Amino acid sequence: MPDRARVDAFVTAVVGGDHVAAIRDFYTAEASMRENANEPRRGRDALMAHEAKALARLERMHTHPPLSVLVDGDRVVVHWVFDATSKEGITRRLEELAIQRWEGDRIAEERFFYDTASSWREVEAAVAGSRGSA
Repeated sequence: MPDRARVDAFVTAVVGGDHVAAIRDFYTAEASMRENANEPRRGRDALMAHEAKALARLERMHTHPPLSVLVDGDRVVVHWVFDATSKEGITRRLEELAIQRWEGDRIAEERFFYDTASSWREVEAAVAGSRGSA
C-alpha cells in the first residue's frame, strides 16, 4: 500500500513530462496497463516502449496537474487531463480516470477509463506557418 507522499511523487513525475521514467520508477516489473475494455499491455519494459513510441509521434505532450487524486489502501484513482500536440501543430485533449492497484510502493495494475466519443478532441488548431502549443 503506497503512502500519500509516494503517490504524490508519482503524480509530480507524470506532470513533469517524463512519462517513460515515471513507468520505470513507479511500476512493478510485471505491471499492466489497460485502455477501457481493451486487452492489457503487460510488463514494465513493454509499457515503457509503448509510451516512448506514442510520445515520439507527437511534438509535445502536456500533462495538467490532476483534477483529483484519491488514495484508498492499495487503490489510487487519478483524474488526468492531457494535451497532445501533433507534429502538425494540432492540440487534442484527453480527460481520463486512471484506476491503479499498488503493490507496496509501485503500481501493479492500471486501467484507464475515458469516453471514446470525445477523447482526443481538438482544443487548438495549427496556426499557419507555426506550431501550436498547449
